[in-house]
Amino acid sequence: MLLRETVTQAIYSLAVNKLRSLLTIMGVAVGVFSIIAVMTALDAIDKSIESGLTSLGANTFQIQKNPATTFGSGHSKNLYANRKDISYQQALLFRKSMESKSRNIGFMISSMANQAKYANQKTNPDVTITGGDEKFSASSGYTVLFGRNLAESDIRYARNAVVLGSEVASTLFPSGENPCNKSMKINSEVYTVAGVFNKKGSAFGQSQDNFVLIPITRYLDHINEKSSLAITVEALSRKDYPLTMEHAIGAMRLARGLTVKDINDFEIRTNESLIDSFREIQLAIGTGAFIISFMALLTAGVGIMNIMLVSVTERTREIGIRKSVGAPKKTILRQFLLEALFLSLVGGVIGTIAGTAIGNVVALQFNLPLIFPWLWITVSMVVCSAIGMAFGLFPAWKAANLNPVEALRPK
Repeated sequence: MLLRETVTQAIYSLAVNKLRSLLTIMGVAVGVFSIIAVMTALDAIDKSIESGLTSLGANTFQIQKNPATTFGSGHSKNLYANRKDISYQQALLFRKSMESKSRNIGFMISSMANQAKYANQKTNPDVTITGGDEKFSASSGYTVLFGRNLAESDIRYARNAVVLGSEVASTLFPSGENPCNKSMKINSEVYTVAGVFNKKGSAFGQSQDNFVLIPITRYLDHINEKSSLAITVEALSRKDYPLTMEHAIGAMRLARGLTVKDINDFEIRTNESLIDSFREIQLAIGTGAFIISFMALLTAGVGIMNIMLVSVTERTREIGIRKSVGAPKKTILRQFLLEALFLSLVGGVIGTIAGTAIGNVVALQFNLPLIFPWLWITVSMVVCSAIGMAFGLFPAWKAANLNPVEALRPK
């Protein structure tokens, strides 16, 4: 038989038992779907991290109470929970010690789920209030579009001045009017708009412009006085970056009142540490997805073998007739192998399409273009082919070696 005729016969044989074939195909699809969906999603998050690392800026690191992620044991999480907050007084003492050893040192503290209002316009209740000082914008990479930044006097006197992120400004002032010196409300507090920041974009799927900046002293007085500050430090140059970090650790230990025997009760967040934390999470999730996919594909392979053995039993007479008219063993072997391979590859294609689609839902959440994990798609197709051939080989061999006399004997 020609190869085309063999393929046609294999497809026809599978179509006769639609439900059985469909269930077997779906078993393969589930295994491929899980690995493709997870890897596409992780690839999207990875690309978002790469694009979002500019949120800290060049030559910049951040000191905070807890690490950026607490992926690990409950013991570690309890250790962080028992740490004392970084107070405003400690931050001021730290800045005084580091003034000659850094370019900029900014303070910040934030709370989410707030609403801003002006006249008849209001935002969704998802605005972040950031309490910062006059160095916040320089150390965090924000520039003023119009109006002014917070001044030192705003911080000293805890004034009700506010600088709007571009997203908040466009929501409250959609007509393009100048918001400077306008009075607005954030929750129930009245503030006077001092300026508007330039658009910065998103990082890690979150907008960096849906926030308002108020003096940190007012934040501590009116919103939450018992909060831990984050301190952003910009080194004088890339060359001085390691030395600046060493000085910062020493200055922070001094500000926190730690002795020589005490371990650091604060964290240094850098672009590199953030990447390393994500890589640990990515490895754990990827390993879990691989194990699940392997088990699902192994189960699907057993299903393929089972359906092919049943098919051989049901088609014994057909095989006997074909062999009696001269069909060689290799033709019978090839047909049943193609049937097993077809079941596996169709399941792989369905799983790949569904997994890529679901994974790209995550990419859309991070405002990224569509992602096609070609490496994992290729690996999945190769694995599906191997499973189809491996688990279909024994049924195909059994069919090819049937004795035509025994196969044609009436039951």
